[in-house]
Amino acid sequence: MTDQAMTDPVNRVPAVTLDFWLIKLMAVTMGETAADYLAVNLGLGLTATSLLMAGVLVMALVAQFVQRRYVPWSYWLAVVLISIVGTLVTDNLVDNFGVALMTTTAVFTAALALTFLVWYRVEGTLSIHAVFTFRREAFYWLAILFTFALGTAAGDLVAEQFGLGYLATGVLFGMIIASLALGYYLLGLDATLGFWLAYIFTRPLGASFGDLLSQPGEYGGLGFGTIITSALFLGAIAAIVVYMTATREGAEPDV
Repeated sequence: MTDQAMTDPVNRVPAVTLDFWLIKLMAVTMGETAADYLAVNLGLGLTATSLLMAGVLVMALVAQFVQRRYVPWSYWLAVVLISIVGTLVTDNLVDNFGVALMTTTAVFTAALALTFLVWYRVEGTLSIHAVFTFRREAFYWLAILFTFALGTAAGDLVAEQFGLGYLATGVLFGMIIASLALGYYLLGLDATLGFWLAYIFTRPLGASFGDLLSQPGEYGGLGFGTIITSALFLGAIAAIVVYMTATREGAEPDV
């Protein structure tokens, strides 16, 4: 362990609990619907929305990096914003630059794999239970960004290009996550590998159900719209963050 880690041995990201996965799913769902609302309903367009949200994300990450331990409001604000930006990155590549979904899926898979490779070579671990330093947290957030971009591309590829639709795509990725949980609890799947795979697949799961709720009926959705869907999930996220702050849920013990 580095000298920096020895003098600052408090994990900066939350423990993996049921609340963690609930709020993560809602964050990715909101990321999908909020990006659509800003770009389409408000008429900002993909480019302006991407620049705006990237700027807001940078400020949120600055607030997050200032913390020396896990703080629910700053951590989950960064997750929600990076979910929106990750969605917009993929949407820009596909819609503005004409990159095929198959290509974006492959590119982000390679980018995420490279991030993990460099992270492991430099730090010797990919564990989220040992994010003690600035450098490890930088690797962590870069990996998170690529998981959201990859999840967006993979979800759209299956739902739209492969024609499964939002509901079937959500069920498919839900079954994949269930199989990972089974592998972890019963078959000895490595915890770090299982976590990152589940983190990737919860993105298309949440996005598929976000689209199912928000999109109009003619596009296979339930027609709630992006405003109502985003507001519902934002309210739920805020309530859980307040609960986490009051109870210190998700904060790991100091090392």
